[in-house]
Amino acid sequence: MNASGKAARIGVFGGAFDPPHNAHVALAEAALAQLDLAELHVIPTGQAWHKSRTLTPKEDRLAMTRLAFAGLQGTVVVDSREVLRDGPTYTLDTLHELQREQPGAQLVLIMGADQATALPSWHGWQDILRTAIVSVAYRALSTGDTARFDPKMLPGLPAGARFEALELPLMDTSATEVRRRAALGVDISSLVPPSVARYIDQHHLYRSA
Repeated sequence: MNASGKAARIGVFGGAFDPPHNAHVALAEAALAQLDLAELHVIPTGQAWHKSRTLTPKEDRLAMTRLAFAGLQGTVVVDSREVLRDGPTYTLDTLHELQREQPGAQLVLIMGADQATALPSWHGWQDILRTAIVSVAYRALSTGDTARFDPKMLPGLPAGARFEALELPLMDTSATEVRRRAALGVDISSLVPPSVARYIDQHHLYRSA
């Protein structure tokens, strides 16, 4: 419980972070500003069952994530549990672990609208919705498109499922674009934190053979 007697809210922000970039950091900052979180766990995925490509080694992704979020230390915890876990990484397992570690806390799972739409493909997705509030991140739109994720579209939506909106600034940055530029030797300093750019350069990540 917090000082007001309410359950402490613990944010959960997972991803490949391959690499972490400026939009990831902006999302964390927005979550801290808007979601009344006591703590935000940033969790690099380990063995991602849903990724068709091979991820950069987990040690590198964890190191880059720590560098990217170093400026938010205190409230933000870079959580290594999934990279240390054997076998496939499932969000539901992580939520259950956090629930056991912080009984009474309210878990808030943060994801993009595209991920929210794909929730029925996630392992134990209905149990995820029974365990955590889902905060759906929306980027500011530069076009006239105002379509937003509607939970009612999800088949088999469990009763009591809770969703919140997280508003993000317009940022056209993706890990795919960072990897593409790095492979071509193009400057990525405008897309990732300086410490991450240095790490990628020093460790020769994403370069074409």
